Amino acid sequence: MTPSESKRALVTGVSSGIGAATARRLLDDGWSVTGFSRRDPGIEHDRFDWVAVDLGDLELVAEQATAVGAVDAVVHAAGLQSSAPLGKLRVEDGLEMWRIHVAAAEVLVDALAPSIRNGGRVVLVGSRTMSGAAGKSQYAATKSALVGMSRSWAAELVDRAITVNVVAPGPTDTPMLNDPARTSTPPKVPPLGRFIAPDEVAGLIGFLVGPHGGSITGQAIVQCAGASL
Repeated sequence: MTPSESKRALVTGVSSGIGAATARRLLDDGWSVTGFSRRDPGIEHDRFDWVAVDLGDLELVAEQATAVGAVDAVVHAAGLQSSAPLGKLRVEDGLEMWRIHVAAAEVLVDALAPSIRNGGRVVLVGSRTMSGAAGKSQYAATKSALVGMSRSWAAELVDRAITVNVVAPGPTDTPMLNDPARTSTPPKVPPLGRFIAPDEVAGLIGFLVGPHGGSITGQAIVQCAGASL
């Protein structure tokens, strides 16, 4: 596939973690990638364009998404995590996570929906925690919301052969793993004996947006290294 023939993906959260790994995976697969993040990802590639966007600024997200134009895939990987048990919850933390995980996805895909090419793909990065976890109720609420939203979009877009799925990883070796905001729920090594690599999540995303992922839609695919066993 030559650069002139390459498909275009919009990926959020490209400055680190799963978003950065996904951008690099898609570039390796021949895609052109537009990346949204607050910090410069330092990705040097002739098929990569970075746009400085705070995903919490929803008006800016809509404006910049519309400016991207036609795309073949949208991957919303930006995220953060704050954790606390009942009795110590801060509404502000829950609202911040909702804004980045759910509202930004809503605004992003709503703005791009008319310009996603037929046969395109939408992938939202969720979490195995979507089913609930002690001390992570606010985070779990935002990630579980992605499932209902994505299935609704999948039903709306199926006539255009556009698929919509959630990739739900377990503990992944990203900066979020050591974020002080989640000190009350330290990560546990899954039964396979290691944390999930961001490249592994990117590989699953690459499959879903690739030539063999077109028949999977409306699903939440758990990638947990045995944590669900």
